[in-house]
Amino acid sequence: MGYKNTRKQEASRVCWEELEGWVRSQVQEWIQSLLEEEVTELLGRVWYQRRQEIDASKGYRNGYHHPRYLTLSCGTVSVRRPRVRGLEERFQSRILPLFARRTEEVGELLPELYLHGLSHGDFELALRGLLGEKAPLSASTVARLKQKWQVEYEEWSCRSLSGLEVVYLWVDGVYVKAGLEKEKAALLVAVAGLSDGRKVLVALQAGHRESEASWSAVLRTLRDRGMQAPRLVIGDGHLGIWAALCHVFPQAEEQRCWNHRILNVLDKLPKKAQARAKIMLRALAYAETRAGGRAAQADLPWLVPNSVLYRCCPGAGPGLGADGDLLSLPQGSLDPPSNDQCGGVALCGAAAPDRCG
Repeated sequence: MGYKNTRKQEASRVCWEELEGWVRSQVQEWIQSLLEEEVTELLGRVWYQRRQEIDASKGYRNGYHHPRYLTLSCGTVSVRRPRVRGLEERFQSRILPLFARRTEEVGELLPELYLHGLSHGDFELALRGLLGEKAPLSASTVARLKQKWQVEYEEWSCRSLSGLEVVYLWVDGVYVKAGLEKEKAALLVAVAGLSDGRKVLVALQAGHRESEASWSAVLRTLRDRGMQAPRLVIGDGHLGIWAALCHVFPQAEEQRCWNHRILNVLDKLPKKAQARAKIMLRALAYAETRAGGRAAQADLPWLVPNSVLYRCCPGAGPGLGADGDLLSLPQGSLDPPSNDQCGGVALCGAAAPDRCG
């Protein structure tokens, strides 16, 4: 008997150079199998079975539609939607809607890249290599998306605010680098804290830096949309918002943002002192009474005259502002609301003296 020198062929393994294509092919096969399973669940039988029961579904398979390209985060794949005939209503796939060409994740990526300064014509060049040659990323596609975003923003920015019971209003300017301009664009943001503990974004508007005129326009728009005057407005040390507040909502109280204040103070301190200083500053900001806030403020070593830390960092002490920044708030201002939820804020109850925010 001769020597047998043949061996069983092993399945080819995926190598590093082919990993990207292999992953896309596996995703494509998985989506295609999901589409087949969806039709099987609808008809109650697989493709080779005949209808046996009298009251079974009257529909039947009738091949496939033309191949479609679907853009995912991992790339673009080609799938074929099964065609179903004989139904009383048109078959609508839950997995692959009729005109969908990209997933929601890819759709969310496009406006983010646009805000980072990617122009219309650069989308195709920048993303073809990642998402595939068939990805729907032409300049006209991005232009249509931009028009859709603009319409959605205009509808959102004109909605009525009369039904919101606003207690607190946080305001700040966010600077983003978009386009080819040398100066960053300022986005003026206002977040309202409602009486039920919810936070709601009420304004997002482009402005010229954080000037008084820009903030006045934002506050007047909120007032014209029916928003009542908030009890307390929290913001940074920029003078534009406070000057505008006096003209639009003069009855609202003012409060410097402790987050900005703590960051400003920590920036003046050496790194070895920042961890302990952050704990002490947060204890000051979240003290339950004005007396407790003053006691925590007195414990800060750089606020004590002739201390070594104060001499090394003379700018740290004034960063906390005046003693009047310990604002009096009603009893229970630090207690969670009755319907406490993630992202909510603690609101006020009946008035009581010597409370601080």
